[in-house]
Amino acid sequence: MLNTIRGRILVMSAIILLFICSLGIHYWWWMSTVQQKLLLSEQFEDLFNDILEIRRFEKNYLLYSNPRSLQESHDYLQRAEGLLKAHEKDIQRVIGPQDYQAFLKEFAAYKALIYRYSQGAGAPDPQQMQRIRDHGKLLVDFSRRLLDRKRQRIHKALKLSYRFPLAMMGVVALALMGIFRFVSAYLLRPLAVLRETTSRVAKGDFRPIPYQCDSQDEICLLINAFNRMAQELETNQEALIQSRKIAALGTFTAGIAHELNNPLNNIYLTAEMLLEDHEKSLEPEARELVLDVLNQAERAAEIVKGLLDFSRTDRPSFEEVDVRKVVQQTARLLKNQLMLTGTHLEMHIEDPIPPIRGHWRNLEQVFLNLFLNAIQAMPQGGEIQVRMGCDGKMVRIDVTDNGLGIRPEDLEHIFEPFYTTKGVGRGTGLGLSVTYSLIRKHGGHIEVQSQVGSGTTFSVFLPVLNVEEETAEETSRGENDVAPGRDR
Repeated sequence: MLNTIRGRILVMSAIILLFICSLGIHYWWWMSTVQQKLLLSEQFEDLFNDILEIRRFEKNYLLYSNPRSLQESHDYLQRAEGLLKAHEKDIQRVIGPQDYQAFLKEFAAYKALIYRYSQGAGAPDPQQMQRIRDHGKLLVDFSRRLLDRKRQRIHKALKLSYRFPLAMMGVVALALMGIFRFVSAYLLRPLAVLRETTSRVAKGDFRPIPYQCDSQDEICLLINAFNRMAQELETNQEALIQSRKIAALGTFTAGIAHELNNPLNNIYLTAEMLLEDHEKSLEPEARELVLDVLNQAERAAEIVKGLLDFSRTDRPSFEEVDVRKVVQQTARLLKNQLMLTGTHLEMHIEDPIPPIRGHWRNLEQVFLNLFLNAIQAMPQGGEIQVRMGCDGKMVRIDVTDNGLGIRPEDLEHIFEPFYTTKGVGRGTGLGLSVTYSLIRKHGGHIEVQSQVGSGTTFSVFLPVLNVEEETAEETSRGENDVAPGRDR
């Protein structure tokens, strides 16, 4: 759950909510305690008032010698004694056990004296009167001290209760700072990096986001998806540039090829007629020169043919093709050349291989170019491995040789027109360009992996035939074919 931002936010929210609830419960308990202290303070104040009433009746007795005053004080003594018993623990907690026990002794002595003289024991002598006053004064002092201390505790609790909201505000502020830091670290900063990288991508810079992902949360998944998108954009951008380059060169070479074709035909026909008409009269040296002209004219014608194939932009008519048969047929065409060069070709084809939608001759040209490149990469002979499989959407054909390999600096240029790693006179540099163009026309793509001294692998990816799309397209073509007849 903590691996995602949603989970972290939920956990943090739960913690904050739990903390706020605990603070609220604590504050409620605190205020309840203050309320209890206020109620207890009222009881202590009642005790103090009862003792004051007892002293008032005591003074009336001592001044007027009226025993009835002492009898009336009995009710207040009983009330005071009841309050003392009811709140014994609270009084001990406030005033202390020792002081409370001393107070009880004074209270008992005072009560005994009041009870004695209220029963008609006669008038007290001055010494007894002083004892009554001293005991009464101690009772008043104790009750006043008890009430004062309780009030001090209440004031202290109220001061703390005033600070409690401030403490809660501080805790909430710290929580908000933590949330802001979390949002800044896990959301705002990655989004800022993503925004900057998006601006770079818009300018053609497809470097991935340099962001270290410690977990697989939403931001990391977004950044990984963006990096994959940038990589795909870079690949497609390179393919687009390559396609535009091929298109531009195709237009240029088409004109040159057409202009060269007629002179080359004239040269070839003239040389051939010269050889046929004057073969007997020609000197051996002259005859060798004419043959050389014919050979070079044939080579030039092949170059022109390659230029025309390269510059052809029309989309061939596609049909259902078994690519397995195309590869096998191409291998049979090169059977003699494989034997002459001492090259062994081995095929590994997974079953089943679904059909594709393509042009037989164009696909044959693709694999012919790849096989010839593999043969030429192994001058002393070698082995060609052809592996074919399907992942359900694309048919993959790998052509692997154990030849010389391609240098890393040449890999990014091998599909460019007229770029070749072969020696002078051994290639036009159009084979792989034509192959690249034909595969793109089939809706596929080609990849290459190579290591110098270990060999090269060309991987061709062609989309599997979609029966529904094929049926829809045939229906559309049929409707288009019938439509003119309706007009007629």
